[in-house]
Amino acid sequence: MIVSGRALARVVAGAVVRAGALARAAASVVARASALAAAVALLTLAGCGSRTEAPSESGIPAALLLEARPIGHGARFHPPATGPLIGRCSERLGPRTAAHLEVFAANRVVIVAAGIGTLAPRTVSAGRISGARCYGDVVTVEPTGVVLVRAGTERSVADVFHGWGQTLSSTELAGFSAPRGTTVTAFVNGRRWRGAPGSIPLSRHAEIVLEVGPFVPPHRSYTFPPGA
Repeated sequence: MIVSGRALARVVAGAVVRAGALARAAASVVARASALAAAVALLTLAGCGSRTEAPSESGIPAALLLEARPIGHGARFHPPATGPLIGRCSERLGPRTAAHLEVFAANRVVIVAAGIGTLAPRTVSAGRISGARCYGDVVTVEPTGVVLVRAGTERSVADVFHGWGQTLSSTELAGFSAPRGTTVTAFVNGRRWRGAPGSIPLSRHAEIVLEVGPFVPPHRSYTFPPGA
């Protein structure tokens, strides 16, 4: 087939235009992916499942900027589960309700350990306990702060700390002491709890925040996994 010079020029010009459009689309996708990655990173730092509000000038929700705290460095901020099993020991995890617990000390996140309320040997997959010899009434299977409570039982934050093997009082929080003249501060669903921190009930989908040290704006809610 013989193609005229003018026709060939039109074909080449069309190809150039399409290539330019494709390049612009690819750049847009990369930009959106970068923005999404940044947002996900901040959500992880601020506490997964927290609420979102109007973005700041940086494009990141202002509430998340206020609530974001890094995980503390060192063993003090990663205390393992060393306490006794609370309640009866069952071979199956069984039906559970879930509450979420966040702990802050010295303006840093203290990780709530996986393995509370479980007995060895344990099976761990991707950081999550997928099997244990038995499970008590209050259980954590991953270090996210989600606490699983056996259906039909009434448990409190004191049971979590007992099973965790960590201190909790009006002035002590997981091995950290409240600054002189202050106490452990507690919030439930974003509202100040005026009673003893340990008395907070592990109600279904409660968002519980405990703090010592500088004030950390508490989350009001948490996005629980399906079925929790």
